Amino acid sequence: QVQLIESGGGLVETGGSLKLTCVVDVSRGSYRISSMAWFRQAPGKEREFVASIRWNALNIYYADSVKGRFTITRDNLDDTLYLQMNSLKPEDTALYFCAAEVVLSNTPYYAEDKYDYWGQGTQVTVSS
Repeated sequence: QVQLIESGGGLVETGGSLKLTCVVDVSRGSYRISSMAWFRQAPGKEREFVASIRWNALNIYYADSVKGRFTITRDNLDDTLYLQMNSLKPEDTALYFCAAEVVLSNTPYYAEDKYDYWGQGTQVTVSS
């Protein structure tokens, strides 16, 4: 069983920064993570891809809307995923989810069904 626990969300003004954290907790068995990602869902909208990283960190992808402002990183030793968010805008307001791919697939990195486990989300609100 793999649990993903997000934290770091909050209320910030336009132009501010936040750093999200996702801790991977494996309670039973052993799992090898292939890649992880951040998605977000704004009120009344579908969940959308934000960023992803292969666990070897050789492949990193960003949505165009966050490129240059957000940075995804991971700590293999602590099994932790991060999302540094700078220059935040009101349109970044959403519930942010982390996701993990355990069963390696050829599904595109931006597709939700690539990921086998999801966290509960952490709310990010950017005031104008």
